[in-house]
Amino acid sequence: MNRKSVFSGLIWRFLERCGAQGVAFVVSVILARVLGPDIYGTVALVTVFTTILQVFVDSGMGNALIQKKDADDLDFSTVFYFNLAVCFILYALLFLCAPWIAKYYELPELTAIVRVMGLILIISGVRNVQQAYVSRHMLFKRFFFATLGSTIFAAVVGVVMAYCGFGIWALVAQNLLNLAISTAILWVTVKWRPKLCFSGKRLGSLFSFGWKLLVSSLLNTVYNEIRSLIIGKRYSSADLAFYNKGKQFPNLIVNNINTSIDSVLLPTLSANQDDRDRVRSMTRRAIKMSTFLMMPLMVGLAVCAEPLIRLLLTEKWLPSVFYMRIFCFTLAFHPIHTANLKAVVAMGRSDLNLILEIIKKVIGLSAVLITMWISVEAMAYSLLVISVLSQIINAWPNRKLLGYSYLDQLKDMLPQIALSCFMGAVVFCVTFLRLSDILTLLIQIPLGAVVYIAGSKLFGIDSFTYLLDVLKSFRRKESAKQK
Repeated sequence: MNRKSVFSGLIWRFLERCGAQGVAFVVSVILARVLGPDIYGTVALVTVFTTILQVFVDSGMGNALIQKKDADDLDFSTVFYFNLAVCFILYALLFLCAPWIAKYYELPELTAIVRVMGLILIISGVRNVQQAYVSRHMLFKRFFFATLGSTIFAAVVGVVMAYCGFGIWALVAQNLLNLAISTAILWVTVKWRPKLCFSGKRLGSLFSFGWKLLVSSLLNTVYNEIRSLIIGKRYSSADLAFYNKGKQFPNLIVNNINTSIDSVLLPTLSANQDDRDRVRSMTRRAIKMSTFLMMPLMVGLAVCAEPLIRLLLTEKWLPSVFYMRIFCFTLAFHPIHTANLKAVVAMGRSDLNLILEIIKKVIGLSAVLITMWISVEAMAYSLLVISVLSQIINAWPNRKLLGYSYLDQLKDMLPQIALSCFMGAVVFCVTFLRLSDILTLLIQIPLGAVVYIAGSKLFGIDSFTYLLDVLKSFRRKESAKQK
């Protein structure tokens, strides 16, 4: 897998995420101004359950198909039928449990909402293996058109329904249509189809690798969502809405970059799993590049949080500013977690991946149990401590597997972190001018970009030089093609 195909895949995946998340961001701003925090909090509760169950949709099989060197149609078809059966079983369970969920949260309307939104599980089952096929063969251009087309259509429907007074059902329809249309477009544009074949032996082989990833992913998902479950029950729907809205903005940026790197990194590392030095070099590059891109964005967003929220969402959403700043610093290191874990999985050590998840979740759940009795803010603060500990834990196996320790990783990240903090300090000074929100942002955003880019060039930041070289090389090749 050459450098051009990897970079091309990364670009298409990044464009897909940026396009989709950009549209979703605009729609979320419009809907947040029309709908209240309570409605968002109710949908967030339902999303917790569907998100957890969607982990079983994949069962770790998608990554197993990508990691397996000689995966063929029999492997893909076997996983397709297995996943589809799992999805129908999961939906049936969710359908039956819907009244109990509504009773537990004392929200009778949840029964119908859970049953309708639960259809996401069946749609995901149809989409899952097709998505693995696209990732394995680096066909990320297909993702771009499927995701962007579905996001725009679902966005229009959601906004129209909200203005027509459909309330919470506008959000439900938007979520369902987005996934359904994206799946339909993928099936039209990607030529792979399941064959009428099934192998229990192949399933067992893939599952022996994938089940560890399933448990790891389940632990991670339940852990990430348990705070929402606790906030929704112990506090209020509005508190949950502010918490989730604070997470949404930084998550928008992190998902664009992290999903792009994640999608390309596993198949690329897996293809080079027999070359330890090559895997180390690629992991190091991923960490340096993701830090270079992520840190200034997260620091800048944290500094601009208050005028941004007030301008886009109005004063009623200002309590989410605190949570946004917490998540900015927590999620800034998320791609570093991803790079370390994907390297472990690519080297065939899904067992280590599971052990790491168990250790992190024991620590994380302990923090949740301690802080849940104090306040929602205390629960958010605990994320900062856990983020640092998780970095150390995730990097630990690669000290031996790749000869790339956490100390080495810190040395690679430090220049980008230091420059980002300096940029943030400069941008923060603009707030002392006491200008309007829109004028403050119009000064802060370009000022931050200029300071960071100029600093990268002045101090010779490695990732900045590398990115320029790759872009120049890519442009030269495209120009040569046109001639």
